Amino acid sequence: MTQLVELRDRYHIFEEVGIKLYAISYDDQEALKQFSDAYDIPYPMLSDVDSEVIKAYGILNTQIKPGDALLYGIPYPGTYITDENGIVIEKSFFDTYKRRMSAEQMVDRAVGEVLLRGEEPTADVSDDEGIKVSATLHGGAIKQGSQREVIVRFDLPDGLHIYGEPVPEGMIPTTVSVEGPEGLVVEELIAPPTERLYLSSLDLELPVWSGQVDFRVPVYATSTLASECRPVDDDEITLTVTVKYQACDDAVCLLPKEEKIELVVPLEPVHVQSIALHTGHGQREAPYDGMPAVKRLMARKIKQSPLGFVRYLLNAARLSLAARRRSKGPR
Repeated sequence: MTQLVELRDRYHIFEEVGIKLYAISYDDQEALKQFSDAYDIPYPMLSDVDSEVIKAYGILNTQIKPGDALLYGIPYPGTYITDENGIVIEKSFFDTYKRRMSAEQMVDRAVGEVLLRGEEPTADVSDDEGIKVSATLHGGAIKQGSQREVIVRFDLPDGLHIYGEPVPEGMIPTTVSVEGPEGLVVEELIAPPTERLYLSSLDLELPVWSGQVDFRVPVYATSTLASECRPVDDDEITLTVTVKYQACDDAVCLLPKEEKIELVVPLEPVHVQSIALHTGHGQREAPYDGMPAVKRLMARKIKQSPLGFVRYLLNAARLSLAARRRSKGPR
């Protein structure tokens, strides 16, 4: 739900670059219409109740078996980006629903560049040589289920460049690191392609960046930091972005620099369905009763696999009994 509402809120950025947006779900049409009407969703939501399209695209979640009751038939959470001819040009899939691409990431992948709009949390530093380094949380607030990116942008004056790896001994390659509170997962740095610079005086060819350079660091919250089962502990968190670099022109290198940027970013609850499992945890609950849709889904799954549903109930009872026995401890 959270991603769908975020896509609604950021729908204008798709329109700005001429991208059509569609969402597909194994929920029935009535459930999707209720959700769409309640949240004023501006993009089409497509119902795939038998998971035919999901299976055709090879994204059926095979970790969930036919006997797993309500969940069988869901896809791996992900995004396809196609060109105007329907050819897939980019795709992103995760192994958990607790990570989804932001609208900004989708648009960036489609257009092939990072589009910062000046409305996201940003902090920056500048030096006497005119080099500006900024850190931006790209994609909105930190919350469970949503991947973000910390964009570290270098704005280098004409004639200056910074180095990628490898560099000769004594020179400093550019590095970027991000640190946050417990429960924030920081993934590997994604650097743009370098240019090749030939230094005739040393007979060396070196990897460099010049002009405006964007480094991307994907981050996402685990339940330790932002859980859907309890209110968020704080309204904001601080990320520490450490940047090391050495700028040079074709003849002279400046002194190496290390900058630490403190980036304060919002932490928010998520949108959840209005069913007993999700309510009462301090999240943003849906403005309608979600149980009728759950009951229709249950009826559909029982019809598709009666024995599978019975196995699911027996397995659930077995696990519940085992949990009660463990809670009593050894006798």
